[in-house]
Amino acid sequence: MNFGARLYAELRGDRVIWMILAVLSIFSILTVYSSTGTIAYKLSGGNTTGYLMKHVVILGFGLFLAYLAYLTPYMRFMKMAPWLWLIAFGLLVFTLAFGKDINHARRWIEIPFINLTFQTSDFGKLALILLVSREITRHKDYIKDFNKAFMPIILPIIIICGLIAPADLSTAIVLFVTCFAMMFIGRVDFKFMFLLILMAVVSFAFLLVIHKFAPNVVRVDTWISRIQDWVSSSDGSFQNQQAKIAIANGEIFGRGPGNSIQRNYLPTPYADFIFAVFCEEYGLVGSFLLLSLYVMLFFRVTRLVTISEKSFGAMVAVGLSLNIVIQALANMAISVHLVPVGGLTLPMVSWGGTSVLFTCLFFGIILSVSRYIEQAAAQSALAGATEAPTAPTGGGGGQQQAQAASQQGGGGQQQQRRDGGGGHQGGGGQGGQNRGGGGHQGGGGQNRGGGGNQGGGGQGGQNRGGGGGNQGGGGQRK
Repeated sequence: MNFGARLYAELRGDRVIWMILAVLSIFSILTVYSSTGTIAYKLSGGNTTGYLMKHVVILGFGLFLAYLAYLTPYMRFMKMAPWLWLIAFGLLVFTLAFGKDINHARRWIEIPFINLTFQTSDFGKLALILLVSREITRHKDYIKDFNKAFMPIILPIIIICGLIAPADLSTAIVLFVTCFAMMFIGRVDFKFMFLLILMAVVSFAFLLVIHKFAPNVVRVDTWISRIQDWVSSSDGSFQNQQAKIAIANGEIFGRGPGNSIQRNYLPTPYADFIFAVFCEEYGLVGSFLLLSLYVMLFFRVTRLVTISEKSFGAMVAVGLSLNIVIQALANMAISVHLVPVGGLTLPMVSWGGTSVLFTCLFFGIILSVSRYIEQAAAQSALAGATEAPTAPTGGGGGQQQAQAASQQGGGGQQQQRRDGGGGHQGGGGQGGQNRGGGGHQGGGGQNRGGGGNQGGGGQGGQNRGGGGGNQGGGGQRK
């Protein structure tokens, strides 16, 4: 057995989701290698291999984390959810106060001694989705109580999204929409969903007030300029113009891997606008294939939800897949100028450390849920097969057959036939002889087969079958 066949046999869970993860990883390696050429010439003398190897290492480590999450029983994440949320809260507060400023935004903290950055909003997304899934699962009925909806669900959403929004509004919006959809799926009362929207508006107004006193903390000026570019100009900003040129150059089948031209003009072709580079190199056909992978992921997770026996597993799989799909669609919409420019990466495709690692974790948890559902379905099928009745066999060296014998009594005649183990019942009369898989019940008698013998007062026939018995109430002796 070769390595591919052995790997296919070992992996459990939804293999279509495994395939989606593998194909997205291949696309990521090809597109990142092509799109990092500009930054490689600017910073390292054109050494694109170094950027490729760095991305391959990060992606490989991310797939390893996905495999570990796949092996972990997903119910453990339910127990960890409150603690993860508290850690995320602390990290986000620390990032706002002491985070590293890159491109006029404090989204990262620098890890000591290894000179690497960590984007805390990705950790916050995972922690919040797990917590919301946990709280919705704890109240399986229709959530109408204020105490069950506000403190455990609404307040954590507002806090985490409010801490992410000052430096990364687009990520906060995607996360907010994800949690809102989870509340709808989890049957939270509409009045609490309206309350969530109202509190989000109030929190946004509060951020505008903070901007008056601390303009470097909340990026309101950046938000306004991007919205103005999107509204006032039909061509959009410089990034949008170059992205649309790249998509148009791709035509139907694209220029081919590594042949993008607009990667030299796009500001971030390896991150926010990697979809435009992908379209230029692989064309309309490749872009539809990429889009179909994200859509297929959503439908495969929806299938898992319909057959899942555990509410938490269904809810966390929906939440994580929704976040991946919504972010992917938003990234594509930015490239084609459907929404204002935002700092969203294309999940599992864009170049980036923290984004790739946590997207792999998302896939690993979803696959852990699918593995449990597959095991539960297999156990249920095995239990059903064990309880199924087996076909009787004949005994005594005779043939297997189904035979009906009629009996006559003083008061009339009764007859009944049961397939594979039944018999005849008579109110009184004369017993017959049966050498089939069934039994014979008549007016008394004797059984030398697999069944029993109960006689009321007479001598019946003789049964040498394998299964049935012979019972009688009384009859005529012969």
